[in-house]
Amino acid sequence: MKIFSMFDGVGGFIVGLNNSDSDFFNTIYSNQFEPSRKTQDAFEVGVYRFPGMEHINTDVGLIPNTKFDEMREAGVEMIVGGFPCQDYSVARSKKHELGIQGKKGTLFWEIIRAVTHIRPKYLILENVDRLLKSPSKQRGRDFAIMLAAFNNLDYSVEWRVINAADYGRSQRRKRVFFFVYRNDLKWAKNIDNLFEKEDSQHFNLFTDDIDGHAYDNYIFQTGLFARQFPVKPTANKNRHTFGMLSNDVVDISDNFTGQIWNSGVMRHGRYYSIDTESTMEEEPLTLKEILQPEHEVDEKYYITGDKLEKFAYLRGPKKIERTSETGHTYIYAEGGMSPHDSLDLPGRTMLTSEGTINRSTHLIKINGRYRLLTPVEAERLQDFPDNWTKYKQISSGDVIEVSDRMRWFFMGNALVTGIVKRIGDELKKIDTAY
Repeated sequence: MKIFSMFDGVGGFIVGLNNSDSDFFNTIYSNQFEPSRKTQDAFEVGVYRFPGMEHINTDVGLIPNTKFDEMREAGVEMIVGGFPCQDYSVARSKKHELGIQGKKGTLFWEIIRAVTHIRPKYLILENVDRLLKSPSKQRGRDFAIMLAAFNNLDYSVEWRVINAADYGRSQRRKRVFFFVYRNDLKWAKNIDNLFEKEDSQHFNLFTDDIDGHAYDNYIFQTGLFARQFPVKPTANKNRHTFGMLSNDVVDISDNFTGQIWNSGVMRHGRYYSIDTESTMEEEPLTLKEILQPEHEVDEKYYITGDKLEKFAYLRGPKKIERTSETGHTYIYAEGGMSPHDSLDLPGRTMLTSEGTINRSTHLIKINGRYRLLTPVEAERLQDFPDNWTKYKQISSGDVIEVSDRMRWFFMGNALVTGIVKRIGDELKKIDTAY
């Protein structure tokens, strides 16, 4: 299966799919461009790691339609990507949250443009789970627009918020994954047959008397995510919702009201969403299990003196008087957290600030000494091979080392490749069976 990796980063989707089956999954194009940086470090890591594919170091909005047409002719059957999430991230205040209207939020429409020309069989996409509630003043609107955009192109969407630690990985990282598939595929037609049979038996789509049995069955048992990421067989607190999407995304933007839960499916403009809970049957890896032996850890990663005191302040409880832009004073309160991260738990969600003196940075204590995670340990939190980001190949062809700061940044932006592997495992079964 030939693949185009959009917003490629340092190749997380490629690593995960290759770990699933590198003979079946074959990424032949990638696009990575960071407009805010003079050096294109992530792109150069990709060039070093994947010399056999075509790497496109261009703003995705400037990639011509003819290039996407070329990809279609080359046989690209799937698009993957963790599209930029800054406009949806919890790291930004609600006041400045721009959602799909934000500068980087608009890059979603470049995915739609690529799909229009390439017409892939599938897409696997990833974003922060807050996307399902964006924007704060009209929760669910942005995601509903995305669903409608795919529906208008005759695609269906299955989604699931997955916490990697719930499925055996070493990081408590929640992300929403999309499985998007074209409606003319045999897989889609098989789902249609199931839905039509269950629809006629269990509920009338044009009334509020909704049983949703077929959709429940898909979300809990037969869908791609259900097979690889099992959840408890009933909706949490009976939270579920059903809706019909307008074909007009502007109408949705202006008028959408509804609730999007952490699991769901959209078929032919109808969406059904359920609040699901993981079965928690898989033991996560702990920080202790992914750490390097201490004799391999350079002294530069240890924290002492003023830096350690700064960490103690940042991680402790605090109340600070602040002044708003309008001159209003208020008290900002922040609860305390453990002075260091437990080695007996999976890591917290890693951010791009990893490695800096920051409240969100992992701080571990071993043999009475405090230190940061090394870049290798950060890679392990995301299921990358050791030293995956250590080297890059620049335009001259020379191979040089990447700074620790950038390696931490890469991993804060990356995804857990072990989750992608499992998606790939199931997608291969679907594609070969149907």
